Amino acid sequence: MRPDKIRSEIGGLELSEKLLLVEDIWDSIAIGNSEIPMPEWQKQELDRRDKEYKEGRLELHDWKSVHEDLRDKYSGIVVHSVFDNRQDPEKRP
Repeated sequence: MRPDKIRSEIGGLELSEKLLLVEDIWDSIAIGNSEIPMPEWQKQELDRRDKEYKEGRLELHDWKSVHEDLRDKYSGIVVHSVFDNRQDPEKRP
């Protein structure tokens, strides 16, 4: 099925149906996750971070402070969905 047809079909679903679809998609990704290769650079970065953590050289942050920092950093930013077909009001003819 073509992406534009998929978007059209999704647009016609009820919220509960969309949530079930997302759950099914995530489940299918999780099943095949072991098949996704990890690039060597990513393995090296994870190893580096693990070593720094074990040596006590990382500055750790609790989730609450990370969440607050991100919320402060990105407050006021509007994120548009790839399924959002509305035009930017400033670019309308």
